[in-house]
Amino acid sequence: MKSNQIQEKLIVFTRYPKPGTTKTRLAKALGDFEAAAIHKKLTELTILQVTKLMKLYPVSVSIYFDGGTLEKIQKWLGPDYSYRDQGGGDLGQRMANAFAEAFKRKYKRIVIIGTDCPYLKAGHMKQAFDSLRQKDLALGPATDGGYYLIGLSRNEKSLFKNISWGTDAVLAETLNIAAERGLSLDLLDTLSDVDRPEDLKHINNHSDL
Repeated sequence: MKSNQIQEKLIVFTRYPKPGTTKTRLAKALGDFEAAAIHKKLTELTILQVTKLMKLYPVSVSIYFDGGTLEKIQKWLGPDYSYRDQGGGDLGQRMANAFAEAFKRKYKRIVIIGTDCPYLKAGHMKQAFDSLRQKDLALGPATDGGYYLIGLSRNEKSLFKNISWGTDAVLAETLNIAAERGLSLDLLDTLSDVDRPEDLKHINNHSDL
């Protein structure tokens, strides 16, 4: 990558909204089709904010997907992004691989977001990239004990090992590893994800959903 090329990479992790394969915790309360419809809306809301970021900030965007096919994902989310299958392994392994690939391609500041947070704005993403000019790590804490955003300016695979994914300990365990590794850190605003039936209030309270 030449010095005048984009040095920031945004990676969006999402899943094709096939009923029965997404938002399984919500599906227990709402049914497979309604849960998939909520995931679809949340993803589209996130992509809208990504589009706004691209107008504000010189960033390369890749969508890492699970389920469906490349053709289906492109038809759904459009041609403005590069697409990759997330690959195998747990969430930590998939994120670690995505970061490693982006650093291999000589990006300097890399941010991964999910599509579960209806309150995530382009400004949060921009703040993360700005922070990574000075810090090793940027994290967007979620109220459920996880995080909705993670950004790195150096490759730290340790952040994705021995983490209790899907629990309320994810953020705390990540912060402990960051402290052990001596990483400089910026915490963004704490926002709420939509994963469980009790999170549906964030859907009902959101004007765009």
